[in-house]
This record gives sequence, C-alpha cells and structure tokens, in this order.
Amino acid sequence: MGILLDDAVLIRQSEKEEEPTVITVNCPDKTGLGSDLCRIILFFGLTLVRTDVSTDGKWCYIVLWVVGRQNTRWGLLKKRLMEACPSSSLASGILYYTQLQPPKPPHVFLLKFCCHDRPGLLHDVTEALCELELTIKRVKVSTTPDGKVMDLFFVTDARELLHTTKGKEDTYDHLKGVIGDTMMSCEIEMVGPEITACCQGTSFLSDAVAQGMFNVDQPRDDSTALQWPSVTMDNSLSQSHTLLQLVCQDHKGLLYDVMRTLKDYNIQISYGRITTKENTKCEMDLFIMQADGKKIVDPSKQDGLKSRLEMELSRPLRVSLISRGPDTELLVANPVELSGKGRPLVFYDITLALKMLDTPIFSAEIGRYVIRDREWEVYRVLLDEGDLGCVSKEKVEETVWKMLMSWK
Repeated sequence: MGILLDDAVLIRQSEKEEEPTVITVNCPDKTGLGSDLCRIILFFGLTLVRTDVSTDGKWCYIVLWVVGRQNTRWGLLKKRLMEACPSSSLASGILYYTQLQPPKPPHVFLLKFCCHDRPGLLHDVTEALCELELTIKRVKVSTTPDGKVMDLFFVTDARELLHTTKGKEDTYDHLKGVIGDTMMSCEIEMVGPEITACCQGTSFLSDAVAQGMFNVDQPRDDSTALQWPSVTMDNSLSQSHTLLQLVCQDHKGLLYDVMRTLKDYNIQISYGRITTKENTKCEMDLFIMQADGKKIVDPSKQDGLKSRLEMELSRPLRVSLISRGPDTELLVANPVELSGKGRPLVFYDITLALKMLDTPIFSAEIGRYVIRDREWEVYRVLLDEGDLGCVSKEKVEETVWKMLMSWK
C-alpha cells in the first residue's frame, strides 16, 4: 500500500505579517499535480507571490511563497495538500512512487432550508458552507413575495462527515448560528446523480447570450478583460524541453489558470519559476514537454496552446450583466477542467460583491454547459432593478469582476 512521507508538505509560517509563508511540497510527480495544488491554495484564499518548480518526471520539488490571512487554517491546508500528492511505497530500502488511482466521484448531498430573507443572507450562508468545507455543485435559490427564502444547495463534503448524524448536526448548528431564529426548516440528505441532473432544469442561456459571453473574438479593451498576455515558445535552449515564457497581468488564480490549461493539454512542467513584480505584473519561465517526453515542435500544437493561454489569461472568467424587463441578470461563466473541477469560491466572491453593494438577490442558480467543445460552470443571479437604488449596473459588473480577479 502506498504511503505519504510525513515531510511531503512543509509549511514555514512567516514571523512578520508582511513576509510570505513558505510551503514546500516534496513528493512523487504526476501530470496536473501543480494544478491540483494551486486549486487548493486558491480555495484557502492565499496570495501567491513566487513559485519554483523542479521535477525529473518521477519526483518533484515545489516551493510556494504565499501571503495568508489572519484566519488561515494552516493545519487543514497541509492536510489538503498532502491528500493531493501521489503516494509512495518503500520496499527493500528503495523508495518507489505509485500514481494515485482515479478518485471515486464524491457523494452529493442536498441541503434544503427555508428562512426569512435579509440583506446579505445568501453570502453568509455561502461563507458558512465554505467554512464547513462543503463545495457547492448546484444551487437553486428563490424568494417568495412575502419575504421567505427557499434554498437548495447540492454540495460535496471534503471532510466526508455529512453522511453521519454528527456531521449533519454540526452543519445544522453552524447554519443556525449564521441565520439565527429566522430559520424555519433545514434538511440534509444524500442524493443520487440523477437527482442532481434533474435539479439543473432547463437552460437559462439563450443562443444570443452564449454567443456574446463566449465569443473568442471579444475586443481586447472589453471592461471584463485583463491586459493581453505575451506568450512565447522556444525550442533552442534545451534538447529535451520547450521553454514557455509568459508575461501577463497578475490576478487571483493566475497560476491555477496556467496550470489547469497545461493539465488539460496533458503537458508536464519539468522546471519553472514564477515571479510577481509590483503586484501587477507576473513573469513565468516554464520548461515543458508533452506526455511522451518530447518537446512541442509541431507548429499547429504550439499555436493551439498559445491561443488557449492567451484566452485563459485575458478572460479567465466571463462576466455579463443583462436587463430582463424589471430584473437585471448577472451571469458569470467559469471554465471547467477536463477532470470536472472549476475554479473554487466563484459563488462566494459573487455573493460577497453583491453584499458589499447592499444589492438584494432575488434568485440564483448554477448550471453547466458545453460550448465550443468546452464545459463551463455558469452562475446566474437575478437582481431587482428597483432595489439597485443609486448603484449603476456598470458599478455592479465592475465590483463583481474586481472581487473575482483581485487578491485584495
């Protein structure tokens, strides 16, 4: 049976608040490991300021310099990073690595509760679920004319406790502490994939809206686009690797966006160095190769990877605000990895931005769509234009975009 060394993940916390904490990962390598680690870092809300990656194809050594929050749970972070690392086995004094078996799909639970509405309620509930390490897969939120809210959350449980009586009681108590005496009912049950699929309902994206949101020819000066990145590839500096150089605008989840793209293309990183300058510009030098151990020499493959990285780094998320009669529809699209995972905490950031603007949410839902051979997780939030007050629709779009893209 595979084991994981105790020092596979080391976290050296900074003694001064302005200095970064250093996370060292020393474990067997696998394609996509960097993406998995960066996704966890992003889930814990850590800011990456520098990264060094080195691997011989079998064993990797990764150093991450991060800035945490006051409430960062470092012990839990180490546990989650350890779980993402491939295991190793020891026989006759020789250390071998064994690739992890494909994980089983996690159990899905339906969390259904009813309560009286109040400003910021949806974000407070979303924050409570994140604290419980419950990942929201689907959501259906609706508000009745008399001010009651019926929320349906389809979640997975990283702690694997929600199927137990204690896990359900802890979840109920945590939600009760957030919602208070206005909570009228709360039910938690495990559901099958067929129920999860049925809850998605009909498509809420029209062809015209989808065309606008996913147009690859979107102008570069679009208000919800980052600065256009510089992507170059060079095969002259190494006999076995292609040098991929990126210069781009820094943003929340930048390294994850790069790593998940390379993971989807089944590309391995043998050595890499990522540095951030003045909190606005990021430079990356990555020595990469294909899964067969060869350089990327095919011009069509180079152009395909370059175009994909340019698109992912200029528009990692899509944000659109549309008028629907008396309502305003906020749409946010999040690209999904081939593994089925998307960027974490997107719904959290959306609801936090709207809470900051004191903008009531009439209803919300999440759906998944395959558009242009890619899967997207789309968040739809309906806002009553009469409740926006003096907040312009442009201000709503700008605030949501900054919350999704900015570390601050």
